[in-house]
Amino acid sequence: MAVAGVDIGSRTIKAVIMEEGKIISSFINDSILQGAQAALDTLSEALKSSGLKQDDLQQMVATGYGRFQFPGSEKHISEISCHARGVHWYNPEVRTILDIGGQDSKAINCDEKGRLENFVLNSKCAGGTGRFLEVIADLLDVSIDELGELSQRSTKDISFSTVCVIFAKTEALNMLREGVEKSDIAAGLHNSIATVTSTMLHKISLKKEFSLTGGVAKNIGVIEKIANKTGMVPYICPEPQLVGAIGAALFAEGRLKRGE
Repeated sequence: MAVAGVDIGSRTIKAVIMEEGKIISSFINDSILQGAQAALDTLSEALKSSGLKQDDLQQMVATGYGRFQFPGSEKHISEISCHARGVHWYNPEVRTILDIGGQDSKAINCDEKGRLENFVLNSKCAGGTGRFLEVIADLLDVSIDELGELSQRSTKDISFSTVCVIFAKTEALNMLREGVEKSDIAAGLHNSIATVTSTMLHKISLKKEFSLTGGVAKNIGVIEKIANKTGMVPYICPEPQLVGAIGAALFAEGRLKRGE
């Protein structure tokens, strides 16, 4: 019997359709859209790939910051618990998770069953998030997907004096005017994100295995800098952006089995 998990994040919406613990389809909506209709459209796209209709779904769970806006969901569960469950589905050995989202980041500990044990959030500032990367990528006139590989061509260590997105953008602009290479600016940016997030990790228990989730987990520059800061190479799920939605779908399956 089919279930769905929908993760309504600050920058993207993700939907996953599962049957018997297996993903049968998924969809990531990269548009920055607001409201319930955007989430329904994302679910609709995932259903198209599965050959199912919404009426075929036996359970549906929503997660993410916009979860309470999503109609038709039987349950709303925090993205923190859903990321713990989703990562455990991919790799049951993981005990520490760093989820870098569009507007915030979370450091999470889970137990051997994927249950949440502890977590910390970043400050209200968007430093150390996907938004931080987007702003600087735009300034450097490169796509967000190119930023990680660009940073790998860096030959000079530079540092940002701030993790505030507004001030960091001004700082990066001044660097460009002074002739600093784009690759060096990108590497410095990634190092700032690694510094912020590694501090979060040390506020909880940084345990092996350690996993990085969220769209930023696709950025090789961030992965390398975080590995350098923590001394651990993070486990990256095959589709790190879907982890929250997968966790939500797994919670839906659990509810279905319990007859809820």
